[in-house]
Amino acid sequence: MSLENVQLRKLLRIFYLEPVRRISALRADIREDIARESGEFGGGGDFYVPFWSDAKNHVFEKEDLRKAVAERIAANPGRARLYPLLKDGFLLWWDERRRWTNRPFRQSDWVKGALKIDDLGAIIRIDNVLSARDSRGGDHFIYPYFSPEPVLREEGARLGLWVISQAIPSLALDDVRILDVIRGQTFSIDRNPLQGNEERVFLEKYDEILAQRRVLRREYE
Repeated sequence: MSLENVQLRKLLRIFYLEPVRRISALRADIREDIARESGEFGGGGDFYVPFWSDAKNHVFEKEDLRKAVAERIAANPGRARLYPLLKDGFLLWWDERRRWTNRPFRQSDWVKGALKIDDLGAIIRIDNVLSARDSRGGDHFIYPYFSPEPVLREEGARLGLWVISQAIPSLALDDVRILDVIRGQTFSIDRNPLQGNEERVFLEKYDEILAQRRVLRREYE
């Protein structure tokens, strides 16, 4: 997927990669775009989607995440490195760090949205949110960040929360968490309040990587 039409989690990852790794990620994105333009890109599913589906089912007590991950790895050994890390991080949060405990949980309103930035000709998409309603009617919305690196830090989380607030303005931001899945760490506006500069910082970083990508793209022309 092009960086002009991109998932928030992918963008946050690229923002904070070390310079050499960022260049590698941008070149991979360019090659994927070129393959898509030529009709040679076969697509394929998002590596993380099956895991996140199992994590949601764990929340709603439809299956045990430990067993589900073992079955996923047995079916596809290519998941053997990251899926256990995702499982352990998710369960660290779910079993030990989660604040809301009013079981049982059921599927809440399905939410998705997109932030369009006309000046950059870009769209940032938000989807695959874990939406859970507890037994007291409280809603909880968890947006996942899956990448093993870089670690999601406070600034990146604040930028992410700001984007979500703009992309889905009907959503109460107090109910939203960004979960760095592998670290089992959540970010929210009560512990990581917005500072008012998120829009400026976000647009500066986004403009920077788009400019860098344009320069790198010339290598393939």
